[in-house]
Amino acid sequence: MTEQGSLGVAVVGTGRMGADHVRRISEVISGAHVTAVVDLDTDRARTIAAGIEGCVAYGDPAEALAAPGVDAVLVASPGPAHEAALLAAFAHDLPVLCEKPLTPDTASALRLLEAEQRLGHRRVQVGFMRRYDREYVKLKALLDSGDLGRPLLLHHRHRNAEAPPGFTDAMAVNDSVAHEMDVTRWLLGQEITAVSVLRPRPSAHAPEGLSDPQLVVFETDGGAVVDVEIFLSARYGYQVQAEAVCEDGTARIGDGHDMLVNTAGRWGGTVTPGYIERFEDAYDRQVQAWVDATRRGQVTGPSTWDGYAVAAISEAGVRAQTEGVRTEVELVERPALYR
Repeated sequence: MTEQGSLGVAVVGTGRMGADHVRRISEVISGAHVTAVVDLDTDRARTIAAGIEGCVAYGDPAEALAAPGVDAVLVASPGPAHEAALLAAFAHDLPVLCEKPLTPDTASALRLLEAEQRLGHRRVQVGFMRRYDREYVKLKALLDSGDLGRPLLLHHRHRNAEAPPGFTDAMAVNDSVAHEMDVTRWLLGQEITAVSVLRPRPSAHAPEGLSDPQLVVFETDGGAVVDVEIFLSARYGYQVQAEAVCEDGTARIGDGHDMLVNTAGRWGGTVTPGYIERFEDAYDRQVQAWVDATRRGQVTGPSTWDGYAVAAISEAGVRAQTEGVRTEVELVERPALYR
């Protein structure tokens, strides 16, 4: 670190998410600065680095992580590239904030789980940012308090204005419902044990080849049942909601009722256009929490185990989706490092 204690961060991947994290570290949060940016598109990396004093552009993560002034790593490259970047970080014993997914499959996630255990301490925080959203934090605190009794059902709604080009059924599970997988485990403190997927007739607005919407159902080891409506072509905007149904009451978040307007014979509010706008504050809080913990010599937040668990649930979900059967989730025994 610098003499002032500011954390020198290498950002791996400078696409939309990576560039947004560079901006966030440089302009929004405190206690860190960007010392390196890494991208296979070296021209893009150089363009971003040129706007940041003391920042160097690289095309190879291993080279960047060996550079002086790099104290920590933020991985925002595509999922298939995460394993190599994380292993490079482990080689230098650097703390990492890794955007989800940890990796796209359980085999590579297990390899990272084993590699981190060989270090003997946690190094990875996985970027499941909903855990830092103010509304989700309030819902988690309420459920943990026990004031509403045991959770019995959890309803999620996850709607996008339109599906990105080339989006597939498997991506609906792996890239979108993955958020509900993690936040369900976190809110309830339970593991997901089985997944089922139901498909109504597709919307006329769904891209060709995409079943949209879909209903994904989780069962947990605590006896709760959870449903996720994933609707990627909802047209009107981006909306994420959750409702917990408990023994002694219910609680719902995501209605977006900060302000309701009545005018010209109509009433209503606004719906955010995309996930970055909806969760901008959560991303800010997540990165700030990571920087603060790293400067204290700690690793907090979602772990490599959480990333592995979501990979395993995703694999079960894709099988349930393609084969039309209830599919059990297979997890290895949870290592002591993550208990």
